[in-house]
Amino acid sequence: EFRDDALRAVARKALKRRTGARGLRTIIESVLLDTMYELPSLELVSKVVVDEAVINGAAEPYLIYSNDQPTARAVGAD
Repeated sequence: EFRDDALRAVARKALKRRTGARGLRTIIESVLLDTMYELPSLELVSKVVVDEAVINGAAEPYLIYSNDQPTARAVGAD
């Protein structure tokens, strides 16, 4: 799930770099690279949430688990 502020941050980065749609994809892939590799080995993750801080490199994506008690943790926050 991408929050609205994350989408605006991606668009700002793409404009700053003067890239088109491929630039948008590159920005998103670079932000989610670690998450894409770690996610298959994590159990019970139902959602990954990305906000502006994640796009700007100030935070890791939030993982939402599908167990009885809703909890969230950032990727790599072990």
